[in-house]
Amino acid sequence: MESALRLASLAAAAVVMSVSSIGPVTYAHAADALGDHTGTIAFTLSAADLGAGVSWGKGILTFEGHDYPFRIHGGSGAAIGFSRTRATGTVYNLYRLQDIEGTYWSVQGEATVGAGKGGAVMENNNGIYIKFTSSSSGARLAFSVERLTLKLRPANGDKGAPASLTSASTAHQ
Repeated sequence: MESALRLASLAAAAVVMSVSSIGPVTYAHAADALGDHTGTIAFTLSAADLGAGVSWGKGILTFEGHDYPFRIHGGSGAAIGFSRTRATGTVYNLYRLQDIEGTYWSVQGEATVGAGKGGAVMENNNGIYIKFTSSSSGARLAFSVERLTLKLRPANGDKGAPASLTSASTAHQ
């Protein structure tokens, strides 16, 4: 029940932040409620659904002046169709690079026929929030709880060590 209330709260925050007719005071207050702005993120995500669905993609996290590549995958329910989404956003409460990894939950709606716009707020078990806006293309109708797992990719030239272990920014630990 507590997780359902948390998801409902995140959904409400996403709606407040994505409605353009609400003034800047409300927007600033909603963003502050997520915590400290500590990084930015950009990613692409493809989704294919027939009832339950699967999503996959990749992106870049910018944290403490460094770029970190990552992969993202997951699934959703109550959706049909295919879409490709490009998103950019803000990361909140990230103080240790490895805390970005994990499973994120969001309540999301999408109605894409040709092209669409959207936004969401996701949270993982480490207290990291990602708020993003997106543009999508394809044909997909969805309103569902989405579960996405984010995993840092190995650093260039390193054959298996995750970027989180090869970066100087882990000194902040």
